[in-house]
Amino acid sequence: MSQADDTAGNRRDFLYYATAGTGAVAVGAAVWPLVNQMNPSADVRALSSIRVDVSGVEPGSQLTVKWLGKPVFIRRRTPEEIEAGRAVELSDLPDQGAENANIASDATAADENRTLDESGEWLVMMGVCTHLGCVPLGDAGDFGGWFCPCHGSHYDTAGRIRKGPAPLNLPIPPAEFLDESTLQLG
Repeated sequence: MSQADDTAGNRRDFLYYATAGTGAVAVGAAVWPLVNQMNPSADVRALSSIRVDVSGVEPGSQLTVKWLGKPVFIRRRTPEEIEAGRAVELSDLPDQGAENANIASDATAADENRTLDESGEWLVMMGVCTHLGCVPLGDAGDFGGWFCPCHGSHYDTAGRIRKGPAPLNLPIPPAEFLDESTLQLG
């Protein structure tokens, strides 16, 4: 092999690598906007965690706030509602605590596991029916909790499905009290 052939081969190899590198960068530049569009928008990221003042919520009433574009029910339950929720046999529930894939991971559907505090006074849950995504009405239905007028799902005072086509309990979002009157969602 002569020196001229060796030089031509090195030049050819360089052109192959340079062309391949340039092509890879061009493909990456073209694909990145398509991948990046799947990230949450700035307004969604800004609302991923919100604080709610619950000082004005009286026992027996509820506050509905919007979080991640969906309604969230914040209910301060009365002693009667707590007692009704805790008196339910888990074996009577259609959803006895399967993983609620939408938001939270409920270990069980027991009333104590669905509330924020040990007393059971504060219940926070997504306000979206698990059947077709309608918004249930509060203080309604056969079990004193929520009723979805779209297809007739009835939820009890702990947001558990009791009757109707909905397959799952109302999901529990990540929430915690920061102080006595401020609740943080997300």
